[in-house]
Amino acid sequence: MFSIKEIDQKEFELCHELDSDTICLWTKKQWQSEFNKKGIKVVAILSKKKMIGIYVVQTIIDEAQLNYFSIRQKFRRKGYGSQLMNYLIIECEKLNIKKLLLEVSETNSIAEKFYFKFNFFTVGRRKSYYKDGTDAVLKEKIFIK
Repeated sequence: MFSIKEIDQKEFELCHELDSDTICLWTKKQWQSEFNKKGIKVVAILSKKKMIGIYVVQTIIDEAQLNYFSIRQKFRRKGYGSQLMNYLIIECEKLNIKKLLLEVSETNSIAEKFYFKFNFFTVGRRKSYYKDGTDAVLKEKIFIK
């Protein structure tokens, strides 16, 4: 059994812990400051009250930027990521979002396939964007009314 809920700043340490166990994207300080940005929403998927995945999305007028999306390793390929992404898409539709943007490392082929399944298409690249010198692939999902 799982549930999906919005979480607030007092749970930033749980977000940092999950991040440290998965993709190691942000420091604890970055997680704390992320909650203070305008238009930010942090949503978690929980199994038996344990945080197993999260996304961070920032909405600006009629566009949204997916800043973070990750599922704990042992819960991957079990449908939790799809449940969380479907939730995000429904939330975007409720807010009349026209497009959802994200970036993913060019070396993350599993994420590329995952996002393609949800109709995200490549719209650009940021050369040598990541610390290891790899490119960021820019993805976009258009919401058609």
